[in-house]
Amino acid sequence: MQALAGLRILDFTQVLAGPFATQQLAGLGAEVIKVETIGTGDMTRGGLLRDEHGQTAPSFTTCNVGKHSIAIDLKDARGAEVIRRLLPDCDVLVENFKPGVMGRLGFAYEVVRERRPDIIYCSISGYGQTGPAAEQPAFDGAIQAASGMMSITGHVETGPVRTGFFAVDMSTALNAAFAISAALLRRARTGEGQRLDVSMLDTAMMMIAPQMSAYLANGILPDLLGNRSPTRQPTANVFNTADGYIQIAALSERHVEGLFGLLGLREFAQRFPDARSRIANNAQITDALNAALAGRTTATWQTALIEAGIPVAQVRSLDAVARDEQLATRLSIQDVPAINGASGSVRAVVSSHMALTDAPTVQGAAPALGEHTDQIMQLAGYSASEITELRTAGVIA
Repeated sequence: MQALAGLRILDFTQVLAGPFATQQLAGLGAEVIKVETIGTGDMTRGGLLRDEHGQTAPSFTTCNVGKHSIAIDLKDARGAEVIRRLLPDCDVLVENFKPGVMGRLGFAYEVVRERRPDIIYCSISGYGQTGPAAEQPAFDGAIQAASGMMSITGHVETGPVRTGFFAVDMSTALNAAFAISAALLRRARTGEGQRLDVSMLDTAMMMIAPQMSAYLANGILPDLLGNRSPTRQPTANVFNTADGYIQIAALSERHVEGLFGLLGLREFAQRFPDARSRIANNAQITDALNAALAGRTTATWQTALIEAGIPVAQVRSLDAVARDEQLATRLSIQDVPAINGASGSVRAVVSSHMALTDAPTVQGAAPALGEHTDQIMQLAGYSASEITELRTAGVIA
């Protein structure tokens, strides 16, 4: 039996952070009802993150496999009533609107709690539900800037950069899934529901906790390190090889000595016997390492460094990663049914961990917009004639 089997989640989220959070819960057996607007639905269905052909973004599949979709007009009192009928049978509600929107729709926490006293109500937002910045809209890049992430990412010569992936969105998703899971455990022990406030900014603080904590302790601002390790060791960096790039993290004295020996730089071990002396002579050591590593291919160096027990990794493109034999043994990338009832399957990233028993599983395809409207309406107690009437009135689709 999967950990969340038998639990029902009302999912009002869209784009990345919220949907991926609830998708992780769906993979553990929860029934997730995705509440979407008529006509457009989640932005990633064909708007904000659509692919180059203007179709549903692949990220929609990743974030929504195994969910059920209802297309409904929540601004219509009859549509809101559908949700009110569903609430008593739902364990968790998740939303990522701007603070205040759920209240205007009639589903503030206090109102929802009247229908389901032990509800786990999770709000995901950029800056949180309280504070002077609570009303500000936020996307991943904005939080990378506002959190200080970008101030420690990039090169001195070219300035700060954001990551090439949605670092804050995806970490916020996992943070929210963790918070919801903890709240469910608390409810099982106490019988009490809980109001959760998960912000992208708070999550970003967790992501840069070592650097921020160091600043809070000593008052020294970190600078742009490029690809160097935050330890500033010249033996931990990204280096050019004859045909690409390789990342080496030789930080312990044993690893540093082994690296110098492998590259024919044994005298450096005597000249720079500790981390302090190596940091003080960073440029000289970096130049020597680059010169030595440029003489052979990435594959050659990777094999040699692994055999020497030195932490190393090739800087790979995504096509190479997709073919990784290691990933083939894991659950992170799986075949999932194609959306909209199409035949076949697609590959997608869906799971964050493995388990010996009752591991995360793909519960079904990502839903077409409103694919399960009738099924969910019946769950809420509506008859076939009532469903037809509401659809004719444009309340559901």
